[in-house]
Amino acid sequence: MADRPQDYAVVLSSAATREQATMLARALVERGLAACVSVVGPVRSVYRWKGSIADEEEHLLLVKSREDLGERIVATLRELHSYELPEILVLPVRGGDPDYLAWLGASLAPEAEG
Repeated sequence: MADRPQDYAVVLSSAATREQATMLARALVERGLAACVSVVGPVRSVYRWKGSIADEEEHLLLVKSREDLGERIVATLRELHSYELPEILVLPVRGGDPDYLAWLGASLAPEAEG
């Protein structure tokens, strides 16, 4: 089990609807890849896509997990996401409450360990 803040990561992603965001969140938690996924929104995203400026309402996912599970989280989001190119950013954790980090580590399914 991870025991240092640097062992953890927060993954950011977004989805077009609350339903899709909830489905992605549940899949990550059910597979033991995330201890918690917060769904925030709606949020407004303004971005460049295929030569145009898009302005869309989305729902932001804040995925709390271990850094070493980042690649599996990316693969799962790519597999299940409806977007052609989903936002997926893996951000390292530099610090945090030790009790929360202990809960986070203990909340990941044993088969996700390692």
